[in-house]
Amino acid sequence: MGEIVLAAKITHVPSILLSEMEGPLKGCRDGAIRSLREIGKRSRDRGATTYIVFDTHWLSNFGFHINANARHQGTYTSHEAPHMIQDLQYDVPGNPALADAIAARAADKGLQIRSHHVPTLALEYGTVVPMHYMNTDGAQTVVSIATPLFADFDEIRKVGEAVRDAVEQSGEKAVLLASGSLSHKLWPNKKLGPDAWTSISSEFNRQVDMLVLDLWRQRRYPEFLEMLPDYAVKCDGEGGMADTIMLFAALGWDAYTGEAEQLCDYFPSSGSGQINVEFHV
Repeated sequence: MGEIVLAAKITHVPSILLSEMEGPLKGCRDGAIRSLREIGKRSRDRGATTYIVFDTHWLSNFGFHINANARHQGTYTSHEAPHMIQDLQYDVPGNPALADAIAARAADKGLQIRSHHVPTLALEYGTVVPMHYMNTDGAQTVVSIATPLFADFDEIRKVGEAVRDAVEQSGEKAVLLASGSLSHKLWPNKKLGPDAWTSISSEFNRQVDMLVLDLWRQRRYPEFLEMLPDYAVKCDGEGGMADTIMLFAALGWDAYTGEAEQLCDYFPSSGSGQINVEFHV
């Protein structure tokens, strides 16, 4: 039987890469980088065999999609922010059997979902950036799951449940990563001054993010899940916060009672709110 050995809500913002370069942002994301590496260390220490990434930068217009390639290899430059993520190389193994099993379990729940064995289907940076810090030696396999733009809440929950079912029926020790922001209202183009990369665009969004982190610290998950649909809409959730929906569904939804361990300080990036939190399983 397989098991989930680690679950986390994580950041993947492009300014993480800029933080390691000479310039005005050098060092500004040290806390985020350290905590991403710590998640990688904890995963290895727990014998993790695979990462499953709910990627809010792989946006799907038509149904649910899973990258089931046997190898993920390439050089990534972001079409969105080529000045931030440029020529980032990645080479990690995939897990076709697990990807296919997730798709099968989701299809059993009545969902439109496809598992793709297409070598030209590359990873998006919601997966590439965390793997750059967590899985540098490619010791663990990687399954990337797209965020659907037009799926309803219950459909997204079913994908998370399918992930849990597939993992439990496999021999894998899986790490689940909800790769996306908290609030996600980005600065408008005309306000992209020097402070834009390190400031929040909405005080309302920041306050709600703080409330959410407090609910997590107090393990008041049923209350958080009750507010999640409104939170995703009113605070401009990245990818509709589908990554967070899938993560909590895989953890058992409102039956989950584990500790939420904040691994770095909350930080704003390009107007959005960012965090790394492990949800202990």
